[in-house]
Amino acid sequence: MQRRVLAFVLAGGKGTRLYPLTKERAKPAVPFGGRYRICDFVLSNFVNSGIYSIYVLIQFKSQSLLQHLRDGWEFSGLLKNNFCIPVPAQMRTPGESWYRGTADAIYQNVNLIEQAEPDVIAIFGADHIYRMNIREMIEFHIDKGSDATIAAIPVEKRFSSEFGVIEAAPGGSIIGFHEKNPDAPTMPGDPTRVFASMGNYIFSTSLLLRELYADAADPESSHDFGRDILPKLVGRVPMYAYDFQKNHIAGDPEDQEPYWRDVGTTDSYYEASMDLRSVHPKLNLYNRNWPLRTAGYEDPPAKFTYDEHNVRGSAVDSIVSGGSIISGGTIRNCVIGRGVKVYGDAEIDDSIIFDNCEIGRGAKIRRAILDKNVKVPDGTKIGYDLEADRKNYSVTESGIVVVEGRRSRVEVSSMQVARRY
Repeated sequence: MQRRVLAFVLAGGKGTRLYPLTKERAKPAVPFGGRYRICDFVLSNFVNSGIYSIYVLIQFKSQSLLQHLRDGWEFSGLLKNNFCIPVPAQMRTPGESWYRGTADAIYQNVNLIEQAEPDVIAIFGADHIYRMNIREMIEFHIDKGSDATIAAIPVEKRFSSEFGVIEAAPGGSIIGFHEKNPDAPTMPGDPTRVFASMGNYIFSTSLLLRELYADAADPESSHDFGRDILPKLVGRVPMYAYDFQKNHIAGDPEDQEPYWRDVGTTDSYYEASMDLRSVHPKLNLYNRNWPLRTAGYEDPPAKFTYDEHNVRGSAVDSIVSGGSIISGGTIRNCVIGRGVKVYGDAEIDDSIIFDNCEIGRGAKIRRAILDKNVKVPDGTKIGYDLEADRKNYSVTESGIVVVEGRRSRVEVSSMQVARRY
C-alpha cells in the first residue's frame, strides 16, 4: 500500500560560515553549479522520488529563496495534494518567536500535519549537496517497523568530531547518539568509520506529534531534533539508521558511490563546486532519469566568439551556463553562471563566477568566487597576491578569494561597460 507522505524542508538557517555569500541571501538560495541553487537538490530528490506535498520552512534573509521557489517550484495545482509552499515562522509559541530550533520549526506548523493526516512525515534539510531516492528510505522505515529513521552516511572515524554520530546495532537499530565526539563508537563491523547523521528524518505521524507537543512544553529543551527529541527516543521506540551508502539512483551504474557534501563553509562549497567540472564528476548532473530541477530560465545558449589574431574565447574542464559570452577570454577549471561576459585576453582559473558578472580585458582571476553582478575592470588581478586581496575582499583559510556582489570594490562604471558594446 502506498503511504501518504508529507515533506518538510528546513530552509531557515543563517549559513554564517558561508559569509559573505550569505550576506544578502539564505544559505539554501546560494547559487551552485552555474544555474542551480543549493535547495534544488533536496527539492529535486523529493520530486524525483514521487513526493509532491512539500512545505519549505523559511526564516533568515528569505527574499532570494522566495523568488527562486516562485520561479522554479510552484506546482500547477492540477492535483489537490501537489504543492511546494514556502512557510515562514507562524509565531505559535507563547513568546511568538521565530523558529527556535529544528523541532520548534515543525511544531509551529503542527496544524499542517494534523490537517493532512499523512502516514509518515519526511523532515529534510536544504543545505547539502547530494542525490537521494527518498522512497527507498521510506520503504526501509516501513519494513523495519520503525517510528523514527535517520539517514546516516559512513565517514572516516577521524572526522567524528565534526558530526553528530549515530551508534547503531548490527541490524541498524539506534542505541545512542554522540555529538561531535572524537571517540564516538564506529559502525558495526567496520572499526574505521562512523555513522554520521545527515539531518534527514522519517517519522511515523503519531509519534512525531506526541513528541513535538511534549518538547514544546519542556522549558529546558533547546527544541532541536538532534539535541533533544531523538536522544530521548533511544530505548523507547523502534528507531533505525538508514545507510545512505546503500541508496540507489535510477539511471546510475550499480557501483556508483552515493555523493553527499556538507557545504557549510566557503572552502567546502568551493571544493564541491570543483567536483562538478572534472572529467568524471563524482556528482552527475547529466542523468536524465534523475534530473536536477530548477527555475526555468529563458537564457540563450552560451557563446564563444572571435578567432582573429590568435584571440579565441575558450573554456576547458569548465561548466558555462546559458547566456554567457566568452569574447576572447580563456577559462580553465571553472564554474561559470548565467549571463557572464568575459572579454579579450582575460584569464580565469579554478574559480566560480556567479550570474551577470563582467570580466574586463586582460583581467586575471584564479581560485576565487565572484558573487552576482561583480564587474572586474580591465587588467585587474584577483587571487595572485592574497595579502593585497585581504584589504579588499574576504579570503578563506585555504586562500579562496571571495568578492562580494553589488557593493564590491571592483565595480566599473556604467560608461566603461557601455563602451564595450
